[in-house]
Amino acid sequence: MARNMQPIVKRCRTLDISPAVMGYTYKSKSRSNRNPGAQTRKKQSEYGLQLNEKQKVKFVYGILEKQFRMYYQKAANTPGVTGEIMLSTIERRLDNVVYRLGLALTRREARQAVSHGHFMVNGRRVNIPSFLVSVGDVIEVREKSRSSVMFKRLTGEDAIIITPPQWLDREKNSLKGTVTKMPAREDIDFPIEESLIVEFYSR
Repeated sequence: MARNMQPIVKRCRTLDISPAVMGYTYKSKSRSNRNPGAQTRKKQSEYGLQLNEKQKVKFVYGILEKQFRMYYQKAANTPGVTGEIMLSTIERRLDNVVYRLGLALTRREARQAVSHGHFMVNGRRVNIPSFLVSVGDVIEVREKSRSSVMFKRLTGEDAIIITPPQWLDREKNSLKGTVTKMPAREDIDFPIEESLIVEFYSR
């Protein structure tokens, strides 16, 4: 499966998003505080703006074109605001939920951990990153996986404190979380103009 292997920070600069959205902390050197060439960059066309927004969402969530188009088509066939429905659906992916619960430090790490079968949903092992969670679902690390270094660092006094979005609830000092409601538009944790994506696919 093809993946964009371009360095995270460089790709974030290209798409004008913060590396923090990807779960990465990055301190730039004084010479790198500005994006070289940003002032001389030509004004983007309408198509360019639409394409950039689409690429931004694909990059943040780690989704390839075929699957992303499927999310759009499903949203377009559902009553409501297409762009918001599409983003809400993508937010419900298991790899994203694992990341948003703080059970992985990045979405890439979450996707890999899910693929390796480290998580259960409602007591059942799930190894499909694109699995969509529903209200009431309980996501937790498998008992056999909890002793690994990867998950030990997520509990205890020295663990990084993560505040899940309002639609998720994580039990304190545990490797377990619950979906309390469907994600809303305001729960998306990075700036995106989804209407441009809808326009892109509606051409």
